[in-house]
Amino acid sequence: MAGAIIENLSGKKLGILIGILMICQFLCFLVGGLIAPAPSSSMLVLGTKCIDKNYESDKWYWIRGKHICRSIQNNNDPVIQEQHITANNIIFTFQIPNPKDGKVLDYSRWQQNLIAILTVDVLYDEDEQVDPDAVLTLEARLGYRNRGDPDNKWTEYASSVEQRRLDCSIESANRKPGYMYSCTHVPLFELGSLHHDFYLLNVRLPIRTEEEMEKGLAPINYGIGHLADLWVVFIHQNGGFTKVWVSLKTIFFPTIVAIMIWFWHRVSQLSRPPALLEYMLMLLGVALTVLNCPLEYFTLFFDCPWMTVLSDIRQGLFYASLLSFWLIFAGEHLMDDIERNKLKVYWRHLSAVLGGCMCLFIFDMCERGVQLHNPFYSIWVTETGTNLALAFIILAGICAGLYFCFLSYMIWKVFMNISTKRQSLPAMSSARRLHYEGIIYRFKVLMLATLLCAAMTVIGFILGQVSEGGQWTVDENIKLEYTSAFFTGVYGMWNIYTFALICLYAPSHKRWPKDQNWAVSDSCGLASIHGALLARDTQSSTGEEIEFSRLATEPSEMSSLTAFAKKTATE
Repeated sequence: MAGAIIENLSGKKLGILIGILMICQFLCFLVGGLIAPAPSSSMLVLGTKCIDKNYESDKWYWIRGKHICRSIQNNNDPVIQEQHITANNIIFTFQIPNPKDGKVLDYSRWQQNLIAILTVDVLYDEDEQVDPDAVLTLEARLGYRNRGDPDNKWTEYASSVEQRRLDCSIESANRKPGYMYSCTHVPLFELGSLHHDFYLLNVRLPIRTEEEMEKGLAPINYGIGHLADLWVVFIHQNGGFTKVWVSLKTIFFPTIVAIMIWFWHRVSQLSRPPALLEYMLMLLGVALTVLNCPLEYFTLFFDCPWMTVLSDIRQGLFYASLLSFWLIFAGEHLMDDIERNKLKVYWRHLSAVLGGCMCLFIFDMCERGVQLHNPFYSIWVTETGTNLALAFIILAGICAGLYFCFLSYMIWKVFMNISTKRQSLPAMSSARRLHYEGIIYRFKVLMLATLLCAAMTVIGFILGQVSEGGQWTVDENIKLEYTSAFFTGVYGMWNIYTFALICLYAPSHKRWPKDQNWAVSDSCGLASIHGALLARDTQSSTGEEIEFSRLATEPSEMSSLTAFAKKTATE
């Protein structure tokens, strides 16, 4: 009789396989903890105030190199009074990256993306107080140049007129001249790729002229207080972390593809059609292969601003496949009287998972999809958008927690059903009893590993959602540290877990000897529990017999654990 590898593999070989997989898992954490740097780095840059009485919207203002702009230190500079400089003549300039120790630095394409967060310094002034509903209107232009280009060769990447809510507060004791308001951070822009070496950001806070006011135009940048400085926090992914991440993908991608080909080759050799769980294993493998594909190599040669959106889509497809697989995996092992092995049996579970993933996809496309056209766009800029985004994030975290609770309940039911079925073991011969006990033990360990993998995945998902929300709200009471070891460890866990499932649930070529102690009746159908996971050929003989009810299917394979779970053993 042939079965699945998890059922027929010897204890020694299984121990060696598990040991190797555990070592690989440990190495994934170790690589992230010892070799990879932090996933991202930030750089705080103070805007330089360039002045130009003859401001032109298509003119660039830079602060390093030849022909730099004329600048002032603060708003009390005598030049402001002498030349009647207004807010329309001041351009806040950010040229990045900043030099370090006198050396000119440039961005690397390995750094993948760039996020800019704006914060303002507003001085308290009794005559210019900040309105509760103040709105900051920005004229922003983002340009780039590469090494070897002249200092004045800046090419426009994006430009836009944006509005940002200015949420500032000050304690009563600090309402004195010279004290600063405490203002929240606001998102400025997000780039999905860092294809160029240097970037230049020009920001202007225009006001209405007298002529425009006479025409009846509404005032802009009114009620924002005495704005002293603009600061921008630039956050980029570390190139060293990207190299480690892409290296892991390069290793896992061919490994998962090879094990999938091997698995399907074995399944196709069976006389029966593939079972539902075997299809789900292939679906999980395909989703993981799509996630593993190291497309980041393309960013080293081409400008791919859509890479962030594509990464989110790939991650979402994997989450949907993994969550759906776990529900079916647990359901196929419930060992009840419901005929499973059909996708329509799980339509309620899968609808909830796919519906949740679709909502997250729509939410993601509402922001990052628009950013492909306008990097300065953000859903967090309005109060309604911020509340909607936070509600989505909180709801996603709650749903993830409820999913884990439901999965834990299903696995608990599986364990309870197994405990009930184990009461039949004493009635069997010692050889058969030991065989079933070994299968049950292996199965329980695998289910616990599934639960652990699910817990790590859900925790990582929740922390990722909270981190994304905290990135824009910058709540000082929430301090989250993402370590490279966590990223590489969880990513490695997904691959190792999938590899183990595909390997252990593949059909085995090993057959038990046909003797009087291992005989079962002929003409049995394909039962549920493992679906056809632990499928086994049943052959007729004499002696000890397990009696099966006939199903309305043609003769197929059945696992010994299926036979044990569904039928009563008789001597």
